Amino acid sequence: MSFYDHIQDEDPEIFAALIGEDARQAEGLELIPSENYVSRAVKEAMASSLTNKYAEGYPGKRYYGGQEFTDAVETLAIERAKKLFGAAYANVQPLGGANANIAMYFALLQPGDTVLGMDLSHGGHLTHGHPVTYLTKVFNFIRYKMKDVETGEIDYDDMLRVAKEAKPKIILAGFSAYPRELDYAKFVAIAREVDAVAVMDIAHIAGLIAGKAAKNPFDYGFDIMTTTTHKTLRGPRGGMILTRESEEIAKKIDKAVFPGFQGGPHMHQIAAKAISFREALHPSFATYAKQIILNTKAMEGVFKAQGARMITGGSDNHLILLDAWTSFGISGGEAEKLLDCAGITLNKNAIADDTRKPMDPSGIRFGTPAMTTRGLREVESAQVAEIMVGVLTKRDDASIEHAKAEVKKLALSHPIPESFVG
Repeated sequence: MSFYDHIQDEDPEIFAALIGEDARQAEGLELIPSENYVSRAVKEAMASSLTNKYAEGYPGKRYYGGQEFTDAVETLAIERAKKLFGAAYANVQPLGGANANIAMYFALLQPGDTVLGMDLSHGGHLTHGHPVTYLTKVFNFIRYKMKDVETGEIDYDDMLRVAKEAKPKIILAGFSAYPRELDYAKFVAIAREVDAVAVMDIAHIAGLIAGKAAKNPFDYGFDIMTTTTHKTLRGPRGGMILTRESEEIAKKIDKAVFPGFQGGPHMHQIAAKAISFREALHPSFATYAKQIILNTKAMEGVFKAQGARMITGGSDNHLILLDAWTSFGISGGEAEKLLDCAGITLNKNAIADDTRKPMDPSGIRFGTPAMTTRGLREVESAQVAEIMVGVLTKRDDASIEHAKAEVKKLALSHPIPESFVG
């Protein structure tokens, strides 16, 4: 019996799309840094009977009856999340990372209050105050940048100057396309000096932190961490908010999530989160997290040898941001399409102070979480980077077909696992 037997019988068109996507994932390599594979157990939870159940409220304080098992599931998710990240409080109900950030803002701010966050063009995230988001109609977002694009150094002196002038209520760290580790102590020192709450959006590196392959911002005094539960954490698509020690902040966050922004939580998703947190608590996850970084460094070495320009000069984490325009004479959009034809999926991405348009920027962003889940190590990661260089350099049909065959061979020899903990 396949996972899709009933879909095949009831909706052949959706079945065809699902089978096609399964084949695409099995035969190609996912290099988008925010994508990963989940275990069979997580998939089963997402398809469980919990999807039928409304559970508005929190464990022990629900608005509907029949909550014996939903309370057990959410309590397990909360306790595992707290243990995983060293938090005193955890809200596991946000439906995604954006929802988590929005709830966090409204928990801590009044309309018109100021947030100091990383500029999107220098690696930040849409929900950190990009003008296209509706958040900017409510709150005042100001931005900090890198001082040196070639090394990735943040201009902490300028951040302090701006913070003293603007008096932000939140100092926000975190990123979607920044390959280096931040100086958490400096962020917290600046936040304390201007009496701001220190918040870290760990969405991209949550798995690295959980696996102790990257520093934990809570160890440096951050008050709150927001995150997605997929990406490096290898759970279902969803969000979460963690509070280091303040019960007052945690209560405000709970109220902002529900009833402030969400109704009934998606209990099937929370069950899947709980399973993925248990997987991340397994000793093998630390090995996985460290291997992600080793694989990124292996790819970095290939591009360095080719003289390619990487923003910040390389990477300390799971991703690389490469200037395709300077390195290979093609735009990020063109590079994305060429590599897609070769079975390598990544995304076009703006680089710092990019002069090209957002839909066809200068850069490409790629990373190793999903590859590492499949068991690829340094040798194979370097091989993938070499395939990428060949495609981006030659750009002819024969080279792309040869690359596609190599990628398919590599992918099929490293099948997507169904279990991570045995």
